[in-house]
Parts: sequence; structure tokens; C-alpha cells
Amino acid sequence: MVGTIIGAGVLAGIVALIIRSMVKEKKAGKSVICGGNCAHCGHACPHAASCKKE
Repeated sequence: MVGTIIGAGVLAGIVALIIRSMVKEKKAGKSVICGGNCAHCGHACPHAASCKKE
């Protein structure tokens, strides 16, 4: 029982850190989905209109 609670706490902490990182990137103007690298984009991101088609 205690192991399950500790494991759930660790997992919740990891998820919280991932979400925090995603929010910080979004506030910094970076897209969470696209990394701004149009060469590897596949033109499915929100910036697809500004990417040069190669």
C-alpha cells in the first residue's frame, strides 16, 4: 500500500514537471508541437504556412 502511494507520488511529480516545462516553452513563444525546425516539420504544424517547401 505504501509503495503504491510513493509510486503514484513520484509519477505525479514527473507529470507535473513535464507540464511545467511545456507551459514555460509556450510562454517563451516556442511551439510545444512544432520545434520551429521547418526542415523536419512535415508541414502539419501551426507554422506550416511560413515554412519553405523543399
